[in-house]
Amino acid sequence: MDVLWPGFLVLLGMIPLLVGAYIWMLRRQRRLAVRYSSLSLLRTAIPRRSRWRQHVPFVLFALALTSLVMALSRPVAIASVPYGQSTIVLTIDVSRSMCSNDVEPNRLVAAQRAALSFIERQPPGTQIGIVAFAGFAEIVQPPTNNREVLRAAVEGLLVGYRTAIGSGILKAIDAIAEVDPNVAPSLSEQDLARDAPRPMPVPRGAYAPAIIVLLTDGASNTGIRPLDAARQAAERGLRVYTIGFGTERGSMSFPYCGPQLTGREPMPTGPSFFGGGMGSGTGGPGRFRRGIDEETLKQVAALTGAQYFSAESAGELQQVFESLPTHLITKYETTEISFAFAGLGALAAALAAVLSLAWRPLPQ
Repeated sequence: MDVLWPGFLVLLGMIPLLVGAYIWMLRRQRRLAVRYSSLSLLRTAIPRRSRWRQHVPFVLFALALTSLVMALSRPVAIASVPYGQSTIVLTIDVSRSMCSNDVEPNRLVAAQRAALSFIERQPPGTQIGIVAFAGFAEIVQPPTNNREVLRAAVEGLLVGYRTAIGSGILKAIDAIAEVDPNVAPSLSEQDLARDAPRPMPVPRGAYAPAIIVLLTDGASNTGIRPLDAARQAAERGLRVYTIGFGTERGSMSFPYCGPQLTGREPMPTGPSFFGGGMGSGTGGPGRFRRGIDEETLKQVAALTGAQYFSAESAGELQQVFESLPTHLITKYETTEISFAFAGLGALAAALAAVLSLAWRPLPQ
């Protein structure tokens, strides 16, 4: 269960204060009762059951207040239901380091082969989109179930400079938003800078019938921070499964995929990332194991309710794609249950009033 308006939960702080005031009043009442000389005789005449009866209305009143505060916070129940159509967006790093040949024939070709095998294994009702990112990100292919179109999109990937992991996540969000009206498009850094309105986050534990699979061999060195982008995915109920790909030694030669895979992105003016053994433009050699910022990738996955995978060979990458939990993609429905708490609160308040009149306690 989650709540849509958690700010109202601060009102629950009134309950301990109310209990404290009630105890103080009881003690004050006892001090005043000491003035009666026949107090011991009076206590003897009072039935024992009346001593606990006088507290029951207050307990019910406190329960009523608690239930009404919970109703104000708009609690929701979350249930997963079967869904005939799901969406998967493959977000693939096409930076120059993906040309490294530590994985035969090179990282990019191995990633393409694993992606194509993954696409062929998905059921007909699954829509798959392709996003590529280097210094910026683009939707190469909007989600579709046309396998021939997807194959052409994967085989036609081009490489560029730098690594914008956060931008890749935002483009994947936009690709899903194009086919699912319940998912809001992403907000750019400019939108965030001018405090553009953000969509209402989905209840905790509710997910859209879509996932993002992000494969990279490096560390982000341009664009929006990956964790900021991951927060936007989490707000929309989108899980981001991350894959770190590459070996410990990397490639010591200048990575080159051949003219058919070289993109038209302009040469960067600053330092850039060129493979696992050569560090990154943000930290230099040896900052990340295999050149991969695994800590950030793990945080991205955890933040969105997903998982991080590591692969150091083409075979391991195939196994990672085969182990992705695509069979768990279901539609989550949220049902507001404020009425239940409101009804319970009203019932408890009415019962407290009735018992208070029926069990009027004797003076003590």
